Amino acid sequence: MALYTFRLPDIGEGIAEAEIVAWHVQPGDMVGEDSPLADMMTDKATVEMESPVAGRVVAIAGEVGERIPIGSMLVEIEVADVGAEASTGPARTEPAEIAPSPVRPEPVEGPGPEVEVAQGASTSAARTDTRQETSKPVRPELVEGRESMRVLASPAVRQRAQELGIDLAQVRPSQDGRVRHGDLDQFLAYNRSYAPAGVARADEQVKVIGLRRRIAENMAASKRAIPHFSYVEECDVTALEELRAQLNAGGLDRPRLTMLPLLIVAICRTLPQFPMLNARYDDEAGVVTRHGAVHLGMATQTPAGLMVPVIRNAQDKNPWALAQEIARLAEAARNGTAKADELSGSTFTITSLGPLGGVATTPVINRPEVAIIGPNRIVERPMFVPDGLGGERLAKRKLMNISISCDHRVVDGWDAASFVQAVKKLIETPALILA
Repeated sequence: MALYTFRLPDIGEGIAEAEIVAWHVQPGDMVGEDSPLADMMTDKATVEMESPVAGRVVAIAGEVGERIPIGSMLVEIEVADVGAEASTGPARTEPAEIAPSPVRPEPVEGPGPEVEVAQGASTSAARTDTRQETSKPVRPELVEGRESMRVLASPAVRQRAQELGIDLAQVRPSQDGRVRHGDLDQFLAYNRSYAPAGVARADEQVKVIGLRRRIAENMAASKRAIPHFSYVEECDVTALEELRAQLNAGGLDRPRLTMLPLLIVAICRTLPQFPMLNARYDDEAGVVTRHGAVHLGMATQTPAGLMVPVIRNAQDKNPWALAQEIARLAEAARNGTAKADELSGSTFTITSLGPLGGVATTPVINRPEVAIIGPNRIVERPMFVPDGLGGERLAKRKLMNISISCDHRVVDGWDAASFVQAVKKLIETPALILA
C-alpha cells in the first residue's frame, strides 16, 4: 500500500486559501475515484473537491470552518501500490457517474417545510446519489406515502438527517442536486418548528461558517467602519399601484410587473441629481468614486443567506427589462449559479422584504457603497386628499414608507432627504416614470 497526498489545488485566480464548509469523508472511509471529498469556499464560489484516486481515507486537513492554504494537504488516502505515491495532481470537478444508492428517509410527523420560491424560480429536482454503498443492494424504495425519490447525499449527511428526523426529499439541495450538511442547516434555520408533534427541539450549536460567516464579517465591518444614519418618508403609492395594474392587464407578452421595477426606474432617474449617493468610498485611500452608471445591488434572501446580485446599467432598462433581470438574478442567487461578476461591483443597493417589509427599516449599507434604500410594506389607511373644489375629502389610500441609510462621512442628511423627496415625487406622479 502507498500513501497518496491530495493537496488543495488553485481553485481561483488570486485565491490564497479556501474555507472548509463541508466534509463528505472521514478517516477510515473508503472512496472511489471522483468521489466527493469536501466542499471548499473561496471569496467567489464554493467548489466540490473530488478524489482523483480510489482508496481508504487516512487523514483530513481540519474541521469545518477552518481555512486551508492553497497547496497544503487536504486529504491523505491509502491506495494500492501502483506508483501513485508521489501523485498530488489536482482533483477533477466533473461529477462522477456511479451507480445510485437509494436510502429510505424516515417518515416525519407534523407539517412539511414551507419553502418560498421567487417569481421565475424553480426548485431543484431530486436526483440519484453518486455515492455507492457496497454494503447495500441497489434497488428502488418507496418513500412513506409517495413515489420513490432518490436523493443525492453522502452517508454522513443521511445519518445526520435520520438522527434529526428530516426527510431528505424535502430539503432543497445545492446547485448540483446533492444535499449537504449546509443544506440541512438551512432547512432547520428556515423551519424552526420542524419536529415531531408534541416534541420540543433540542438545543443545537451551529457553526458560523461559509456564506453565513462572510455575511457576519461584512455586516460587522460595515457597522464598525461606517457612521450610519437613516431617513424615512411616507409615500402615497395609490396611483402607482393603479398604473401597475393597468400595465399588467394590457395583454402584452411581457413579464408581470411588481412594485420593485417601477421603484428602480424612479431611483435611477433621480440618482443623477444626487451623485454623492451613487458612489463607493475607499476609506483607506480617502477617495470617493461617484459613478455615472447605476449598477444596482439587489439584496436577495437565499437558502444560504443574504446575497446581493447586481443589475448592470439599471438606468438603461425599462420596467419590463428590469422585471426580467430581477427574476433571473434572484433565481441565480438562490440556486447558486450566479457568476462572480454578477455578485460584485454594485454602486447603490435596494433591499425589500416585500409583504414582510414592516413600517420602517434601518438597512445596513453594502460596504464600500455609501447608501442603501428600502421600500416597506404597503398599507391602506384613510387620508385627506384634495377634492378638486379647493377643499379636502377623506379617502382610502395605499401608503408605503421608504427607508434610506447613508454613510454620514460622504452623504449629508439634507442630501439624503432631498433624494428621497425627489423619488417620492416620481412615485406619486407615476406618469413621469414612463415619460
